Amino acid sequence: MPLQAFGVIGLEVMGRNIALNIERNGFPIAVYNRTTEKTIEFMEGIAKGKNAKMGKTYEEFVGLLGRPRRILIMVKAGKPVDAVIDSLRPLLQPGDIVIDGGNSLFTDTEKREADLKPTGIRFFGMGVSGGEEGALWGPSIMPGGDEESYKHLEPILTKIAAKTDDNDGACVAYCGARGAGHFVKMVHNGIEYGDMELIAEAYDLLKNVGGLNNSQLKDVFSEWNEGELKSFLIEITTKVIDFPDPKGTGKPLVEQILDVVGMKGTGTWTIKSALDLQVPVPTMAAAVDSREISMLKAQRVAASKVLTGPTPQKYTGDLKAFIKDTRDALYCSKICSYAQGMALLGAANKAYNYGIRLDEMARIWKAGCIIRAIFLDGIKQAFKAEPNLPNMLMAARFKEIMNSRQPAWRRTVQLGAQSGIATPAFSASLAYYDSYRRERLPGNLIQAQRDFFGAHTYARLDNPTEMIHTEWSAGK
Repeated sequence: MPLQAFGVIGLEVMGRNIALNIERNGFPIAVYNRTTEKTIEFMEGIAKGKNAKMGKTYEEFVGLLGRPRRILIMVKAGKPVDAVIDSLRPLLQPGDIVIDGGNSLFTDTEKREADLKPTGIRFFGMGVSGGEEGALWGPSIMPGGDEESYKHLEPILTKIAAKTDDNDGACVAYCGARGAGHFVKMVHNGIEYGDMELIAEAYDLLKNVGGLNNSQLKDVFSEWNEGELKSFLIEITTKVIDFPDPKGTGKPLVEQILDVVGMKGTGTWTIKSALDLQVPVPTMAAAVDSREISMLKAQRVAASKVLTGPTPQKYTGDLKAFIKDTRDALYCSKICSYAQGMALLGAANKAYNYGIRLDEMARIWKAGCIIRAIFLDGIKQAFKAEPNLPNMLMAARFKEIMNSRQPAWRRTVQLGAQSGIATPAFSASLAYYDSYRRERLPGNLIQAQRDFFGAHTYARLDNPTEMIHTEWSAGK
């Protein structure tokens, strides 16, 4: 009996779709799910007639696979991944490859790789982005771990990955050693958080200051999606912004949705990792903070009745100019968000010796993933030209954009503050830009304070390599 080329464990939406993607591209699959009924449903439903076989037990499943076995785990991050590994471990042999395709924390991936290494079983972390549609027809894939394992998996991953519209290759590349793949996916999700918050802030301003109705908003976002802001997130915004309420209220569905935002933790992981590496990511942090404050719905309702502030007034100036300003503010803020993400990847390279190629990460995000955007090609070109670029804001193409668009950005943030409309990600992005471009910040005062109360020392401008402590009380 011929053996199957690839195994998938976990048949929720992402798992079953990526299994079908693998099979469609010429690799016979074996599948297993903890709930046998779900496996049977898959086999008798969407996988019927395809080159797929099922195992009702781990033993049956492993027995269906040719050596070296290639097994993709698509289950919830955390303990469920460990449970699957524990079940597989006694059944596998040296050289077999176990791939975690979920949103696992990169440090967990590194622990699992180290734990399995003495057994000869190769553990491989792989970020997958694109949602259920991407999993089925071509996601962006971010693999990391043992490079020899990647070479073995590369022919399959190249076939199932998304392809760019400009013939720039399959959206998969070896990210680097150990947990690099899941680190890259984590940063991808941090950028995603920032991007979504920025779009939401633009919507808030256009609706509550600009006075645009949802039909007009759809037109604006559709126009933006034809130019430099063209991206998956702007595209889906055009689809949801004026979608009619199925309950027949006559209002757009989006306006009937509770303003409480969920999150699964990857954005928070990004912020924690940035803190560990001492990399500022204020746009992403603002996005996480905004989701957290959205969860305080009952408190916000109570506060709205007693805390005062400006009431948004409909904009009376040139509406087209206001829309253009908002677009420019969104674009500049978006550039800052991606700049922070790329800086975080660069810092991880130095701290963890991953070997991540920043130009390649921008390239594989050009299609298939949630943050795919037309301007990623500019990011790719910037880091291809200067692999050690400390910050993409310093690349010529982005310097020109920031220098020319910042007046609109400042007007937008100012108008939001005057109108009582919170723009935390717009504001954080602008503060990041202003801080980064200033030769001297007020940190000298903080250093003096630290030395006063804790003898933490400081360096002088005329001797920056020597750390000094002053007895400040002597100067009274």
